[in-house]
Amino acid sequence: MPEQFNNIAVLIDAENVSHSYLEDISENIALYGVVSVRRIYGDWTSEKMKGWKSLLLEYAIQPIQQFSNTAGKNSTDSALIIDAMDLLYLQHVDCFCIVSSDSDFTRLASRVREQGKYVIGIGEKKTPTSFVNACNEFLHIEPARQERERERGDARRSTGKEKQNRTEVLLERAVDQLADSSGWVMLSKLMQYIRQVKPDFDLHELGVRKPLDYFTSRKDKYHIQKEREDAPSAIFISKVR
Repeated sequence: MPEQFNNIAVLIDAENVSHSYLEDISENIALYGVVSVRRIYGDWTSEKMKGWKSLLLEYAIQPIQQFSNTAGKNSTDSALIIDAMDLLYLQHVDCFCIVSSDSDFTRLASRVREQGKYVIGIGEKKTPTSFVNACNEFLHIEPARQERERERGDARRSTGKEKQNRTEVLLERAVDQLADSSGWVMLSKLMQYIRQVKPDFDLHELGVRKPLDYFTSRKDKYHIQKEREDAPSAIFISKVR
């Protein structure tokens, strides 16, 4: 389980990361705690931003308009950096997530770390090493996206119930990501993560009323443990290996 933070600021360079990765980005960040700031930077008058526009409301991301006033100069980078420094000195943000594949944010990541804040970078494989190494952690998003599309494709072909299968794939992947070294994850933590990733999560999509009912019905895939000395009132889930 990654380190947990109470106030995460997510700052997205829309001109340097594809909108097709937004679901991956959202799921990865949710593992780290509570997101309090969601901002995305770009010239929203540009046709290049068309793919992003349809997702902003769904993911509750605040778009920051930055006109490209000078050819060859990336004013979007400057706007993101200024906002990050403002947030840094407000003190309440304890983790910064910079979403970009651009080396221009290397100094920003280093500066934020100098102030004792945790920095997570998210970008594609092409991201320069300088930016990757300036972060506490850097998450490459391309492989995760490809794996998710493969899993979803398999799920759709096997049952044809797209919505239910997407939810089941999300649950299965969450158990894998959150499990401790012994393979178990507390059910309450699992559901907290799911609702971070998918606020409109609905158990009725799975035909059950309670989370435990779903895992009980899938004994072919999951083990359930209701009594542990370290957490006598908690319920734990693990995958059948």
